[in-house]
Amino acid sequence: MRVVIQRVSDAKVSVNNKVVGEISTGLLVLAGFGKTDDTDFADSPKWRKMLDKIFNLRVFPDDDGKLNLSLMDIKGDLMLISQFTLYADCKKGRRPSFTDACHPYVAESLFDHFVEEAGKRAPGQLATGRFGAEMHLDFTNWGPVTIILDSDEL
Repeated sequence: MRVVIQRVSDAKVSVNNKVVGEISTGLLVLAGFGKTDDTDFADSPKWRKMLDKIFNLRVFPDDDGKLNLSLMDIKGDLMLISQFTLYADCKKGRRPSFTDACHPYVAESLFDHFVEEAGKRAPGQLATGRFGAEMHLDFTNWGPVTIILDSDEL
């Protein structure tokens, strides 16, 4: 599993020109699953560690302006977006290969479970896009702060 986490002051996701999710201050998380991620991954220590990292990363400023507060501390919002392109391989040529991405059927199941688990922990509003849909994201990256996590590197 790979995620790109962006600290945002606001974000919204649209499908077919209709807003399907919107948040205020919090985190926008783009999440992708690799071909080695299977349904057992959702109950693994790496899975739990990824969730813990996302919710407890100290990327929000305290009263002194230092990045000491987490999403949990500020009771921030969370937007989760599925994004298989995080597994793009661009080593050869100019067209990315996505052979390292998880099969869509398995990825959808993992993403749904990810949303369910995140929803149990989310201190603020939780929003998502639509798996497999062409989505348009509008957001304000606050900082900018962007963090990349890979479950194979935790």
